[in-house]
Amino acid sequence: QVQLVESGGGLVQAGGSLRLSCAASGRTFSRYVMGWFRQAPGKEREFVTSISWNGGNTYYVDSVKGRFTISRDNAKNTLYLQMNSLKPEDTAVYYCAASTRGSVYYRDPGLYDYWGQGTQVTVSS
Repeated sequence: QVQLVESGGGLVQAGGSLRLSCAASGRTFSRYVMGWFRQAPGKEREFVTSISWNGGNTYYVDSVKGRFTISRDNAKNTLYLQMNSLKPEDTAVYYCAASTRGSVYYRDPGLYDYWGQGTQVTVSS
């Protein structure tokens, strides 16, 4: 089992940048596919990006390609999301999640086993 804690959210103007972090407890962080999801008010939780256990493979939703970068440091048990060129439509609560199922291409939240509590990202226009 792994516990996840996100940080780094905040208020930023459109065009700005933020870096989210997700600290994981336990010794098995490197075994998990990790992902970032987001949920805006009144909307369903949506997939943003994911990364394989060793960081070799990544996958992004089209709306963030070229702007967001996912990475991980297994030695520090930490997942990152660098968000550049932020837009008002990126405003949401961002969640990190861990999957035991082994595929970086899973976009369904139901295929992720562990979740953080979320961190709010607000982009003003």
